[in-house]
Amino acid sequence: MTSSHRPFGLPAAVAAAVLMSAAAGCSSPDASASVAVPSPPAEEAPFCQALAKELPDTVAGLERSDPEPGSDLTAGWGDGAIVLRCGVPRPEKMSDPKAQAIEANGVAWMLERTEGGGPRFTTTYRKTYVEVTLDERFAHDATPLADLADPVRKAVPPSL
Repeated sequence: MTSSHRPFGLPAAVAAAVLMSAAAGCSSPDASASVAVPSPPAEEAPFCQALAKELPDTVAGLERSDPEPGSDLTAGWGDGAIVLRCGVPRPEKMSDPKAQAIEANGVAWMLERTEGGGPRFTTTYRKTYVEVTLDERFAHDATPLADLADPVRKAVPPSL
C-alpha cells in the first residue's frame, strides 16, 4: 500500500488506522448468499467488461470463486471473503467531505463500514465505480486492494 496520494487529505497513518479499526470485529458474509448484480449505465459497461478480463485467479492467496448469479459485473475469491462488483452506483457517502479513504497501489478507495459485515471499499476518481467487500480476515490487511489495483488501473480509466 502506498501513501503518496491520499484522497480526502487523510494522512497515511490515519488511513491505515481507519482501515484496521473499520474491519476489526466484523463478521464474515455468508458465502452461499447471492450478490446483487449492478446495472451500470451503457457508457460504463465496457469498463466492467474489460475489468472482468483482467481479474486474477487468486487475490490475497485465495482462489477465485465467483458469487451467484454469474456475471461479468461480479467476482469473488475465497468463498465470499472478497467480493468485487463493477458498475455500482456512486455511494452517497462519497459526497461527505469527512469520508475516509486509502490508496492501494495507485488506486484510491473510499472506505465504508457495513452493518454485520466487513469493510466495503469503492474506487474514487474512475470512469465507473468498483466496489470491493472484505470479511474480517482482512481487518489488518489491505492485500486484496493491492492485488486488485493493477486490473482496475488497466481496465477503468481515471475520471480526472
